[in-house]
Amino acid sequence: MDASRNPVTVRVERMTIPTYPAFPPDPNPMFFENRNIQGAKGNIYPHPYIDRLSSEKVEREYTAVVLENEYLQLILLPEIGGRIFAGLDKTNGYDFFYRHRVIKPALIGLFGPWISGGVEFNWPQHHRPTTFDPTHFAIEEHPDGAITVWMGEHEPLQRTKGMVGICLHPGKAFVETKARLYNRTPFPQTFMWWANAGVHINEQYQVIFPPDVHYAVYHVKNPVTSYPIARGEFNGWNYGEGTDVSYWANSPVATSFFAGPSRYPFFGGYDHARRAGVVHVADPGISPGKKFFTWGNGEFGHQWQRNLMDDTGEYLELMAGVYTDNQPDFSWIMPYETKTFSQFWFPVQEIGGMKNANLHGALNLEAFEGTASVGVYAVEALDGARVRLTTGTQTLLDESISAGPGRPFTARVALPEGIAEQDLCLSLISPTGEVLIQYRPEPPWDGTMAEPYKPPLSPQETVEVEQLYLSGLHLEQYRHPTLSAEAYWEEALRRDPGESRCHIALGRSLLRRGLFAEAEAHFRKAVERLTSWNY
Repeated sequence: MDASRNPVTVRVERMTIPTYPAFPPDPNPMFFENRNIQGAKGNIYPHPYIDRLSSEKVEREYTAVVLENEYLQLILLPEIGGRIFAGLDKTNGYDFFYRHRVIKPALIGLFGPWISGGVEFNWPQHHRPTTFDPTHFAIEEHPDGAITVWMGEHEPLQRTKGMVGICLHPGKAFVETKARLYNRTPFPQTFMWWANAGVHINEQYQVIFPPDVHYAVYHVKNPVTSYPIARGEFNGWNYGEGTDVSYWANSPVATSFFAGPSRYPFFGGYDHARRAGVVHVADPGISPGKKFFTWGNGEFGHQWQRNLMDDTGEYLELMAGVYTDNQPDFSWIMPYETKTFSQFWFPVQEIGGMKNANLHGALNLEAFEGTASVGVYAVEALDGARVRLTTGTQTLLDESISAGPGRPFTARVALPEGIAEQDLCLSLISPTGEVLIQYRPEPPWDGTMAEPYKPPLSPQETVEVEQLYLSGLHLEQYRHPTLSAEAYWEEALRRDPGESRCHIALGRSLLRRGLFAEAEAHFRKAVERLTSWNY
């Protein structure tokens, strides 16, 4: 596609948004050493804490960056955490990210205020500590006509640097979000990355995990339930003999569902009432996290929705994790290491859901009572592409189409007697014959689910010295709010006074706290053990 004919554009403007302001932060430093935020430490020092919000709405101007191409329009707000505030599919007027008409924070964030909607980029933990703080931004124009708006900061807790680049490409109906994370400290640090997209919901809204996901877990991977049909107790609610929790309307309480393992690169949500939805795509090798959170379809949830918005309808959160599949589930970033990766989001319409998706588009295939329903959505113009439905060597559908954003393809195909959905294969093929995306139904589930996670035994109950070291390392990595990693290493040294790994770990912990002499003593003990056979 000629970028000069269909350019990506960007403009910076002042945008007035009705706002419920936050009061100034408490002038006193806050030390929340054992505060628990979704299973991780909730300490905030040296950042100030805001614990008061106004109930009076005022008009306030924000610096907004408006990024758009022929298919999509994005509004970015660098002043509120560097977030996507709105995402519009221009082909059908669908807000594929939740669009607020106000800024209405609640005291949910680590540092106090937090707002829902749009897309929040959470690191180095969830929710992002500085989610309500202003960020710097810069605009980068690429030779192919794409434009990236970078937003970033140096976060105050671990002193690492994080940036997200929101990019639109000419002729493509997807949003690329590029992340750059840099550990600028001499210590190993831990982090999570979760992109948290708000979406408009109603009783026909369905969250779609890939077809090989057969169970879901809660925070800390405990409890576990089958998915999409949940059974029995899960996070304090009994779903009985079977409840389809992929539909928002069927979750009466606030809860989170993290998808089990998947080979697929996508997940998303689809509004059957609006006949539109949104898809997230990323490399499953580094981006296994697929989660949704709902306040629940009950009075508690409805009240929380009212706390966060004015008359724009309820929302649900679709969360996509990179280097993480749970909360808390931290990964290491080594001293002076940089990690880079991309995630992609795109709207779909009219196809009834998704069974597979990649950067070419999305496919849906459903068979019922002898008829197959086919849906194909492409993220760029594909004139002369083919949609092919086969069973074995028999072709049931082979049609040339003119597909692209705003031009979904759907069809109903009569199936030969005895042919079920598992026997089918659906393909989108480029005009040159390349298979762009394909879907073959998964074999029946064998009922296997992960065991609920069990925390480490106490130091005294742990049998092996190696397990004492690893348990302490796990608690350090996952920023456990109450259990002490040092207690495990100290118990290991009580049993084996020269254990080098525990001396190094304790020395590093002491060094972080500025206890240099004590740290040096442990490092020297480690050197002594590690060089004991040297001459």
